[in-house]
Amino acid sequence: MLLDSIPFVMFYNNQLTQKGIILELGGGVARVSGLTWAGAGEMVILGENKIKGMVLSLEKNNASIVIFGNDRELRQGDWVISTGVEMSVPVGYKHLGTVIDPLGNSLNGVDSSWLQNAVYTSVDAKAAGLIQREPVSEPLQTGIQIVDSLIPIGCGQRELIIGDRQTGKSTIALDAIINQTRTNTGVYWIYVAIGQKRAGIVYMFKKLQRLNCAANGLIVLSSSDDPAALQYLAPYSGCTIGEWFANAGAKVLIIYDDLSKQAVAYRQLSLLLRRPPGREAFPGDVFYLHSRLLERAAKLHVNRGGGSLTAFPVVETQAGDVSAFIPTNVISITDGQIYLDREIFNKGVRPAINVGISVSRVGSKAQVKTMKSLSGKLGIELAQFKEIEVLMKFGSALDKTTLLIMERGLRLTELLKQPHSQPLSVKLQVLYIFTGIFGYLDSIPVSEVSTFKAWLVNFVNTTNIFHKFNTNSDLSEKAFSNFLTEAVKEFKKQ
Repeated sequence: MLLDSIPFVMFYNNQLTQKGIILELGGGVARVSGLTWAGAGEMVILGENKIKGMVLSLEKNNASIVIFGNDRELRQGDWVISTGVEMSVPVGYKHLGTVIDPLGNSLNGVDSSWLQNAVYTSVDAKAAGLIQREPVSEPLQTGIQIVDSLIPIGCGQRELIIGDRQTGKSTIALDAIINQTRTNTGVYWIYVAIGQKRAGIVYMFKKLQRLNCAANGLIVLSSSDDPAALQYLAPYSGCTIGEWFANAGAKVLIIYDDLSKQAVAYRQLSLLLRRPPGREAFPGDVFYLHSRLLERAAKLHVNRGGGSLTAFPVVETQAGDVSAFIPTNVISITDGQIYLDREIFNKGVRPAINVGISVSRVGSKAQVKTMKSLSGKLGIELAQFKEIEVLMKFGSALDKTTLLIMERGLRLTELLKQPHSQPLSVKLQVLYIFTGIFGYLDSIPVSEVSTFKAWLVNFVNTTNIFHKFNTNSDLSEKAFSNFLTEAVKEFKKQ
């Protein structure tokens, strides 16, 4: 006789629900009988320790549940209570300045008593529709001049950060967080750490505290020693909290670091659930795993509060292979990618961004006017330099014009180098790029470009030349060029 035929009905939170029983258990997954009313994505409570779980698969006589906790505290035959509600996390401003797990519990000792009366929101909410959105047009400045000039990012955009291990992917995301506080943009940030070491996250959080950035955001952590179910859930929890801020009219930056680890965790769960494996043993719905997450990033219409959720998904490649399954999936979902090249990294260039492969599909729509007038020429100069650099490998002789492009390209490459945790204001970026593309660095040795930049910063700070200049003004290109020319000439005199 099947246990499904035995009606275990009870009241839970003043609601009539069912009580099932664990038939099989292992690997963070339980097969449960008796939950005939349960729906996919529903939260359940397992065992005497009240461990949370979620229904992930429904079969004829049983349900498969992923466990958000230590499955060693459970036994075959333990009771499972159906809650009748979707898997949800607490949302609210009290999360700011904390490190939490994917279930919303504080991990850094902050008082969590407010969670008892908190508002809970479904982790798998439907993305905003077309009518509820607006075109991406407002820039989100990262403070990284090569990104803000050549790969501009707008509020509500989804920009992939992709590259091999230890090439600076997380560093770019961290610099973008720091810049929001330094420039006082009012952007909240959420950093979702998936499958990372706890020690690394502790170090990062303490660094953000030292830089006075921690109060404007939060970290959602599912570490490498957490169950695969929590690593699967973490991005959805972070996105749900970010959506709550966006619906309240705020601008939010969320970083998923990284989605390739989430995909591996989901593959593990799917194989335990006996779902048929596909390419690279991933299940057939792994594309939907990421698309339904990233589609929730949006610039909301003013009728929805006018907020925005900007997503920086991070994906790790193996030996620079962007044609692998997960990288190609995420590239096809996002609005562009920032590609970090191992070869450029080994040359000592930081950030190690390959401008030829990197792209922003929103483009200059999310860029201040003065930067827009310069970025086109900067891109052409760098593209010509890369072509000549390839020819140089074959020992080709260079004429005078080609040599000039080569020398300027070397100086532009040096100009675009930027130390970690030192984001630049838009006005300073504009001044740097102007000096590079209009030849003011041509007479300076490449080794002294960094010294030139330091002196230029000191000149800007002491003279305050930008006090009458608005980077988003309708200043004509000629008048703008004359303004910067006079500023640079005055600097070179001093």
